[in-house]
Amino acid sequence: MYAKILLCFDGSREGRLALREGARLAQITGAGVTLLAVVETVAGNALAQGADAGALAHQQADFKGILDEGHQRLSAMGLAPEVRMEFGDPVAEITRVATETGADLVVVGHHQQGRWTRWMSRSVAAGLGDALGCSLLLAQKVVEDSEIIRNG
Repeated sequence: MYAKILLCFDGSREGRLALREGARLAQITGAGVTLLAVVETVAGNALAQGADAGALAHQQADFKGILDEGHQRLSAMGLAPEVRMEFGDPVAEITRVATETGADLVVVGHHQQGRWTRWMSRSVAAGLGDALGCSLLLAQKVVEDSEIIRNG
């Protein structure tokens, strides 16, 4: 059913749910996995805008830790993900990486938004729904430990 799954991971509670659900799908289907974190930058390139390089480096280090956590979780489930960190607009970067990797499923966590927030800004999920050329899963299912096949 799925040959390549792109798991988008931000370290949040919703991201962890998405990671487990996407990983379980990969186990069931035998799909290859790419683990992606996107460091959102204002106007695409914070350094070109004169932003503090130290702040961007700190954010990059935070996301490196998030990716390490995700990689460890996936490895414990017997998966061998390609790990990527990209910089820019999340919708644009996720769409680009999905195309580059040939993903046929993108898995993201569903972040609840209030009406005001939803009205004021377009969600990443809505943007991905319009931009992707493959299936999109807004993961919300709690995958129990008993459902997970552990490595070793």
